[in-house]
Amino acid sequence: MTNIDELTINTIRFLSIYAVEKAQSGHPGTPLALAPLGYIIFDRFLKFNPKNPKWLNRDRFILSCGHASALLYSLLYLYGYELDIEDIKNFRQLNSKTPGHPEYDLSIGIETTTGPLGQGIGNAVGMAIAYKYLSNYFNRENFKIFDHNIYVIVSDGDLMEGISYEVCSLAGHFKLNNLIVFWDNNGITIDGRTNLTWSEDVKMRFKAFDWEVFTINDVNNLNEIEETIKMALKVKEKPKFIEVKSIIGYGTKNKMGSEKAHGEPLGIEEIEYAREFFNWKYEPFEVPEEVLNWTRRKIDEGEKLESNWNELLNDYFKNFPEMKEKFQAFVDKKIPKHITEKLRNMEKFKGEVATRNAFGKALETIWEDLDFMIGGSADLSTSNKTYVPKLGDFLAENPIGRNIHFGVREHGMGAIVNGISLYNLRAFCGTFLVFSDYMKPSIRLSAFMKLPIIYIFTHDSIGLGEDGPTHQPIEQLAGLRAIPNLIILRPADANETIKAFEFAINYKEGPIALILTRQNVPVIENLNVDNLIYGAYVVIEEENPDVIIFASGSEVYPSLKASEILKQNNIKVKLVNVVSFELFRKQSEEYKNSILRKDLKNVLRVSVEALSGFGWEEFVGLDGLKICMETFGKSAPYKVLFDYFGFTPQKIVNKILQAIKNKIK
Repeated sequence: MTNIDELTINTIRFLSIYAVEKAQSGHPGTPLALAPLGYIIFDRFLKFNPKNPKWLNRDRFILSCGHASALLYSLLYLYGYELDIEDIKNFRQLNSKTPGHPEYDLSIGIETTTGPLGQGIGNAVGMAIAYKYLSNYFNRENFKIFDHNIYVIVSDGDLMEGISYEVCSLAGHFKLNNLIVFWDNNGITIDGRTNLTWSEDVKMRFKAFDWEVFTINDVNNLNEIEETIKMALKVKEKPKFIEVKSIIGYGTKNKMGSEKAHGEPLGIEEIEYAREFFNWKYEPFEVPEEVLNWTRRKIDEGEKLESNWNELLNDYFKNFPEMKEKFQAFVDKKIPKHITEKLRNMEKFKGEVATRNAFGKALETIWEDLDFMIGGSADLSTSNKTYVPKLGDFLAENPIGRNIHFGVREHGMGAIVNGISLYNLRAFCGTFLVFSDYMKPSIRLSAFMKLPIIYIFTHDSIGLGEDGPTHQPIEQLAGLRAIPNLIILRPADANETIKAFEFAINYKEGPIALILTRQNVPVIENLNVDNLIYGAYVVIEEENPDVIIFASGSEVYPSLKASEILKQNNIKVKLVNVVSFELFRKQSEEYKNSILRKDLKNVLRVSVEALSGFGWEEFVGLDGLKICMETFGKSAPYKVLFDYFGFTPQKIVNKILQAIKNKIK
């Protein structure tokens, strides 16, 4: 270890622990332990340009154990990203650039939001899938346009989480060979030593996943770290897993090797001990000038790396001019105009069609023209209609296939598509609505990062029928509606499904969830599906209605028929198709009032949806009638269930008439 190496590593350590101490909140133990590893990765191996953090051919670095964020911020600051010492001092403070866990922000070099353990490694696997696809799509002999690695640090906690099994198994199966994962094996979690709950042979697990496995016996041995990474990089056929043995809270007196170093400030006494241990002579947040001179050399190096790559890219376009437009389409996430035209020109559906089938037809119609949209299903592609055979399967031996088989791994799938999206590809995935619960943490993070992912959730109510209550969603849609930034579309029929997919394809501000039926749904004549963009719109309206019915998805048609029966009973009805709560909220107050008609005081407001009624108060108020599911479902044919639970036209009418009678009383 040279003097500058030691000085830089200790600078990282003390920036981190002083940031935690000043905030009186955070996790100092891992930065103390892993500063040498972070330093060697950034200083000797990581390919990046801090003045252009979005450079396409940069290496990616992901701190999956996001609680150790002080380590990441210290590294990013020292190596020239848009962070200054005040940002380090403002660690965990309101609106700072340095929150408690890393939040996706490419402007300062943060590749993804991590913190919920296992998400970072899941994202990394998605990035590696995207890399494998893009490198095989664009690269030519002597022109490696995509040529970089993905470095990930994971903790014991990351590897305990079930999601790590899902994604790492898939990574080995797909032979994602530019993925390098460092396991911080310190034997400590919040509650104590890992042997309280964990005794498996982790390295054997990764060998079974078909990863190449290495060990660094001492994280403070810089030569061992460097040589091990060099050996790992020589392995071209597999992802790499490197065990790194470390001591949490290294350099402290009473907290070294203890869970006490994990998630609380060290305190002045322990910091003073560490200062003596590391022979640290500088003031809090003081950075030695020679350290900055050393680390900031990477700015010039990074600019040179990118400049050389730009020259390579220009030569590539000269040799392969047909690829220039495709490359730009990838960079811009551009959706060609003819995609929308194709969807709008599809033959209109008639009769009864499951909305999942309509989606499948739409996907087949346009997917061939979307080279930079990939995705698949959690072993349900034939049910979700997410599979297009002619586009091939993504496999180790066929990395340009665009149908990804995730296997029965919903949570892993969710984190992986986040990683794919972070790599600038459009990503989508599908499963049954009830299993969205298995991937909820990943969906939440896609919404937090505003990633334009399309979720296909089919079998969307008790209408899935005989599979019964274990598979019939009740509360799932209400839960999804509670997630900020997630747009949910539940179309009323097959033709509106095409419009919903068109909207989703062109929407770039965040994730979209399409909620689709298993069962056939009658096509509604003269339904103005272009009004989908308003979130809720009028289907039928009589002047001064007695009843306003707000219906969603497959319940719009029976509500329409119920309206006709009510009219025969001299009851005037307004029927509103509520496709999306979220889009409706974006409308003007004038438009929302025209739909809700809060000026009408004596009208009965009714919601109809074969799921939980939670949240429909937004439309019907506290005293409205909610025709919904208040229990779990049952196993039977869907028509029997809709009758049994009261979603047929006549039973909707009966409930409304009874409510009117009660209102009059």
